[in-house]
Order: sequence, then structure tokens, then C-alpha cells
Amino acid sequence: MEWLLDPTIWVGLLTLVILEIVLGIDNLIFIAILADKLPPHQRDKARLLGLTLAMAMRLGLLTIVSWLVTLTTPLFSVGPLSFSGRDLILLTGGIFLLFKATMELHERLEGVEHAHTQSKAYASFGAVVAQIVVLDAVFSLDAVITAVGMVDNLYVMMAAVVISIGVMILASKPLTRFVNAHPTVVVLCLSFLLMIGLSLVAEGLGFHIPKGYLYAAIGFSVLIETLNQFARRNFLKNEARVPLRDRTADAVLRLLGRRRHAHAAADEQDEQAPELETFAVEERNMVSGVLTLADRSIRSVMTPRTAMSWVNLDDDAATILQQLQASPHSLMPVCRGQLDNLVGIARSKDLIGDLLLRGRIDESFDTGALREPIVLPETAGVLTAMDTLKRAHGQLVLIADEFGTVQGLLTPVDILEAIAGEFPDEDEQLAIRLQAPGIWEVDGAADLHQLEQVLETDGLVTEAADYTSLAGFLLARFETLPEAGQAVEVDGLRYEILAVEDRRIARVSVQRLVTEAPAA
Repeated sequence: MEWLLDPTIWVGLLTLVILEIVLGIDNLIFIAILADKLPPHQRDKARLLGLTLAMAMRLGLLTIVSWLVTLTTPLFSVGPLSFSGRDLILLTGGIFLLFKATMELHERLEGVEHAHTQSKAYASFGAVVAQIVVLDAVFSLDAVITAVGMVDNLYVMMAAVVISIGVMILASKPLTRFVNAHPTVVVLCLSFLLMIGLSLVAEGLGFHIPKGYLYAAIGFSVLIETLNQFARRNFLKNEARVPLRDRTADAVLRLLGRRRHAHAAADEQDEQAPELETFAVEERNMVSGVLTLADRSIRSVMTPRTAMSWVNLDDDAATILQQLQASPHSLMPVCRGQLDNLVGIARSKDLIGDLLLRGRIDESFDTGALREPIVLPETAGVLTAMDTLKRAHGQLVLIADEFGTVQGLLTPVDILEAIAGEFPDEDEQLAIRLQAPGIWEVDGAADLHQLEQVLETDGLVTEAADYTSLAGFLLARFETLPEAGQAVEVDGLRYEILAVEDRRIARVSVQRLVTEAPAA
């Protein structure tokens, strides 16, 4: 036992352990790929059994160490090349490794799935274990032969094998889990195996490739892949900050075939295999309206104050009756003098009945046509407004700001228009009117969400913006009230002011700018 006190023995043991572990990394890479082909409940068993058999095989090889040394003796020659037993083993193992890694890469790149059934599980398990043992023999034979020349003590070599296999067993499961969770790592590992297989073939043919070159290339690739994994993790972390609802909505819209104009224009240049759209534009816009409805403010959905029709009690009965007969609306706010002096809400037919029977409008909530108004703050969400409308029994809802000033009104039709587009009344026209291909005439009060869908663009609606109409969007760009004829270009669209009325932008011409395709 005096050899245990020899420091050179411990140095040799440490060197051999490190060597076996370094060479064992190749084994673990392929074990991770092979074990993934088994059902989950058999993967751990395959790793443990395969590595245990590999350890027994290595220990058996070490017991006949004197025979291993003779493997370097040339057996025959072909031209200038002479082949020993070691060369034949390395050559055979390298060719097998090249074939196996190539087939695995082909399956990964072609997307071939391995199906397992109960009748074939045992055969697949045995095949995987056999491949693990064979590959371990190929990878470790060179190291074992090298160990013979480094250490003379058989027990030291056996101890190094047992320690290295123990480390490999402990590291195999987390490595397998990591490799299988990262497809790019699998492809990178298979590329390593191709490179190692090529080096084994070269060694078998008598061309020595320094191991330092191989591991330098592998180390550099691992460094690049590590940076790639850090970048991907940061991307996923930033993506996770986006609410799950928004990510789900965006994913659904992509599945429906939503394409913004910038991408659609690029796709038109590719004339190969034209793809038929499964969903029409109107269908995609409706789904988009549903998915984004909860994120919209009431201001973007409601009928604004400037478009409201209301009854002024200060007017004479004939004027009110004429107004009601000409109005297409079934419900009207009833005020005194101005819109903010709200008295109540009434049906047009009830007001007409009061005027015809009594000559005036009864302002009592109990005996007259008026109803108590329902008022929501403009900070309320659209879903809250929808719930209020459900409990309003057909009555409209008024929207007021923090000072109690009426900003607009909301009806079920407004919610429907936010989803399916405009439904103009008899006295209204479409807010967005197509004049020619790529040219629209748009009202300044047009909703930006709807305009985005029509123009197939992004960027009109932003979370930080406090405007909901095209007029607000343009005022934020001009930073002053523009005059007719002024124009601004944003994201490939030209917005030209057509009319300014009562200190507001009334009508705008929107034209898509044609960009010349780059020369081939």
C-alpha cells in the first residue's frame, strides 16, 4: 500500500479522472439525444444501465491492458497507410459516429417524430442501451490506451474509471433535460459529434488532429451558444412583461392571417406558391375588435359630445316636435339650456306623445316620459360599461369627466361598432370613405382603432396617447391647429387636411405612399 503515499500516483489519478470526464462529455451529449427517443419513464433507466455497462466494459478492458498496448502494432498496409487494431477500431467508430450524427441531424431538420408503442418499447430500449455502450467504447478507447502510457498501476486506472463514470451518471439527467429543452443545443451537439467522428476517422487513417483544436472549436461554439441562450432568456423575460392577454390576442390574430401592409407588400414580390387566405379581412377585423375591446377606453367607443342629439326644454313645443320627427334616434337626453344641465333620458315616442297630448314635456320621473339618467365616468373600462348597459334595460349611458361635464353617450350599437365596424344612422355617413385605391377621405372624429384596420397599419394607437380620434392623432403631430392643405407623412401614409371647422379638424385625405421596389 506504499503506492498510496506516492504523490505522483495522485497526480496521475487526478489527470486520468479529468481526461475521462472530458472525453465523457461526448458520451453524455449523445446519451441525452438517444434517451430522448425512449418513453419518459424509461429514460433514467437507459442512462443508468448504459453507463453502468460502459463502466464494466472499461474495467474489463483495463484488466487486459497488456493486450491493449499491442493494438498499436500494424496489422496490414494499404499503399502508404498501415493499419493497427487501434486504427481499425477508431476508423469503424468514426464512420459509425458520422452516420449516426448525420441521420439524427436529418431527422431534426426534417421534423421527423419518433413514435413509440407498447409493442416496440422493449426493442427500442435495448437498441438505445446498445448504442450507448458502443459509443462509450468508441469515445473511451483512445483515452484508455493513453492511460496505459501515463500510469503503470492498474488500480489507479480503475479508480479513475469508476470516479469518472460516477460523475457522468450524476450529470447525465440534468444535461439530458437541458439539451432536450433547447433544440438549438441539440443541433450544436450533433455538429460536435460530426466533428469528433471526422477526427476519429482521420486518426484511424494515420492523420493526427491535435485534440486542442477540436476542443477549442467546441469551446468557442459553446460560448456563442451560451450568449445565444442568454439573449433568448432575456427576450422571453421581456416578452413575459407583456400581459398574457395581449400575447394571446396577437397570437390568435397571426393564426387568422393578419398581415400589416409593410409585410403584405413584401410578400407580393414573392410570386411562388401564393397562399389563399382562410379568413376574410372583415372576419379578422371582427376578431381583432373582440380581442382588443377590453383594452380600449370608453372615449374611443362612445358617441362624442359633438355628435350627440339632445332635446332642449327651453325650445317651444313645435321646435322640439319637429326635431324629434326628423331624428332617427329612439332615445334622447333631455336638458335645459345646455347639454350639461341634464334633466333626464326619454324615448322619442314618449316625448312626442307628451307634446301632442299635453303640449309640453312632463319633467316628473314618476308620471312623465323622463327617466333617471345613468352616468359613468370616462375612466371606467369598456367591460364595466357593457355590464352597465346590460342592466340599463335598453337605456343609453352618459359619459362624464371628473368635472361632471358630459363627454358623450354609449349605447349597445357603439359596442357593436367597435367590434364589427360602422353602422351609420340615416343622418350620418361612413367616417372612412374609400375614394380610390390607396386613397381615403376620413372624418376627423374617426376612431383610430378602426382606421388602423382599414389602413392595415400599426402605430396610430398607443397606450400613452390621450386621444382616440384621427383629429387628436394629427394635432399631436402638428402641435397646433392646422390649416386646410397642410399635410404630414407618418409610416408610409400621407395625411392632408381637407377642412377645419369650429376649431377642429373636420375632414382628412389619407393616401398611401408608393415605395419603389428595390432593383433585382
